[in-house]
Amino acid sequence: MITIQDIAYVRSGTADLETAVGFAVDVVGLELVERTADRAYLRADHRHHCLSFVAGEAGVLATALTLADEDRLAEAEAELAAAGLTVTRGDKAAAADRHVREFIAFEDPFGNVVELVVDQKEVPTPVDFARAAGITEFGHVCLDAPDVRAAHRFWTRHFNLKVSDWIGDGACLMRFDPVHHKLAVFQGAGPGLCHMNFQVESIDDVMRSWHFLVDNGIEIEQGPGRHPQSGAVFLYFKGPEGLTYEYSYGVRRIEDDEAWRVRYFDPAEPDAIDLWRGPTNRCASQPQLRGLAGR
Repeated sequence: MITIQDIAYVRSGTADLETAVGFAVDVVGLELVERTADRAYLRADHRHHCLSFVAGEAGVLATALTLADEDRLAEAEAELAAAGLTVTRGDKAAAADRHVREFIAFEDPFGNVVELVVDQKEVPTPVDFARAAGITEFGHVCLDAPDVRAAHRFWTRHFNLKVSDWIGDGACLMRFDPVHHKLAVFQGAGPGLCHMNFQVESIDDVMRSWHFLVDNGIEIEQGPGRHPQSGAVFLYFKGPEGLTYEYSYGVRRIEDDEAWRVRYFDPAEPDAIDLWRGPTNRCASQPQLRGLAGR
């Protein structure tokens, strides 16, 4: 069993680095902590970065999760290889590029590239947010897979993930700590990043950002609304090249695993996704770039 400690970052390829970075800074509000000719690193909390852009083909490159140490990394490498997956160990240059000490990369059975990292660099100084969006932390990531039930079996068989709730066969919301979900899988035509989430300090921050986004012509994909599963007030909006961002406030914590009952929500019901009954059209996903694990 591979024990995830936390989410680490998203690596996203972009054909227009200036536009991608400008949106993440000026609209989302993240701090640009490092920039080179073909790389940009953006921060939302104690992590050196939660999002990095790599100039080149547009699409998600990898989603990263944190393990405790190099022994746990070696154990994960062996378990995934035994499960028939091809696992790549990153070299020192690739690890430095990610601001981690060591990492491995693999494609899950559906084609999502996942990196498992140890010793992600932290920055002790307060975040210098570019916009007062109220962001408190990088909250969760959601991947796409054509078969969500099969994805659930993979993630719960090999990792310390517990199901919090189902939304039909279209989404599985999973946790590895008391937060209702830190990793979710949504049904999609192929592998990809459904969205990345940032928690904010108050419902007022969600509403202020809604007005800001509308006033600046940013496409709102869903919200403001409230998810009945996590109880969080949410707002999804579309960034360049299909990268969807989410702000949310008030996510449920599950402190007693034994007492929690996994629930099943029928997406055909009017309140199943949004208790406020707003539009719930599928958000854009950024497709996964293939054949790049560990690069």
